[in-house]
Amino acid sequence: MKHHCEDVHGLAAAYALSALDPDEGAMFAAHLPRCEACRQETAEFAATAARLAAATAQAPPTAMKQRTLSAIDGVRQLPPRIPVTAPTAVRGGALRRRAAPLALAACLAVAAAFAGLAALGHQEREKLQERARQAEQRLDDVSSVLAAPDARTVHGRAGNGAFTTVVASDRQNKAVFTANGLPAPAAGKTYQLWLDHQGTMLPAGFIHQDGTVLIDGDTAHAAAVGLTLEPSGGSARPTTPPLLLMTLPT
Repeated sequence: MKHHCEDVHGLAAAYALSALDPDEGAMFAAHLPRCEACRQETAEFAATAARLAAATAQAPPTAMKQRTLSAIDGVRQLPPRIPVTAPTAVRGGALRRRAAPLALAACLAVAAAFAGLAALGHQEREKLQERARQAEQRLDDVSSVLAAPDARTVHGRAGNGAFTTVVASDRQNKAVFTANGLPAPAAGKTYQLWLDHQGTMLPAGFIHQDGTVLIDGDTAHAAAVGLTLEPSGGSARPTTPPLLLMTLPT
């Protein structure tokens, strides 16, 4: 997918994930030194991808290393598999290229989570498997929005100093919210997201710390996204002044 010069700012997520084609990558790399907002956004997306990939990492039990090393001599080395190259479909090709890095991150995260399952109890294995599935789904949801051809980005700063970014896709009716520098909430409190629908604030999920979350609800028809500090468990309506009220990108 080719972008006009005015759309270059929208390439930050794909650039951070090494998902641009050579021409787009060169164009954005030349633009980056001249744009502080894009430098910040690129760094945020790179850090977020790393956090998401590590979200389900599980350190294997100490004894597993020794068992693995002891078994190596008795395991026959298999020949490498050489996949057959298949033609790539033109339709949706750019989307798949941009989503590939986060899909790879999901695979790595899931592999790390499953590495120690054999040595754990049945209940613990089920819990880790569910965590891995949830993390993979979150990565798929976030990557689909970042890779959307109509993805648009807007930046903001919350009243508590946190830097925020929203990437929205009207075609998918989805948006992701990223926070950087979000102070830890007080005990018994949590950060809640809101969508402004014609002046009515509707609950749109939570963000508990720095990172990226998928915004819940109908984002394509919302005017703005808000952030408030609410009691743990959330509220049906905002109970505190907004820390952020940011117009959604169009």
